[in-house]
Amino acid sequence: MLKHCLIVFGVSMVPLIELRGAIPYGVAFGLPLWQTYCIAIVGNMLPVPIIYFFARKVLVWGCDKKYIGKFFTWCLQKGEKGGQKLQQKAGRGLFWALLLFVGIPLPGTGAWTGTLAASILDMGFKKSVLACMGGVLLAGLIMGGLSLLGVGIFTAGA
Repeated sequence: MLKHCLIVFGVSMVPLIELRGAIPYGVAFGLPLWQTYCIAIVGNMLPVPIIYFFARKVLVWGCDKKYIGKFFTWCLQKGEKGGQKLQQKAGRGLFWALLLFVGIPLPGTGAWTGTLAASILDMGFKKSVLACMGGVLLAGLIMGGLSLLGVGIFTAGA
């Protein structure tokens, strides 16, 4: 059980997968939903302050490096593009737009991309973290519900 808890925690910190992959994993391997949800939330939120303060600086630094330049440039452009779209659509409702952006469990819309976009938009640390937290909680609820509905699919052959 500890092994699966650690995997849920680790997977929830992986960019693009985040709790969208961690919650179904935990449920499929028999962890209680409430426990999986809590572990995945903590794991997904843990990188947020680091991303906010350092990701943009690291990405800008790495853009001109030989082996990592293309990937870092892609990440920076994705964050900028996401931030600009959010800003254009949201206007003064940026907080709620960021919360929904992070909260709708689609690939590329999680806490990593949302936090990077918020830092690029100079949204402010407190607002960014609160919007991302709300979005992560919402995404967790959605994924928890979908995981419970699909639990028979995951365990049918076991």
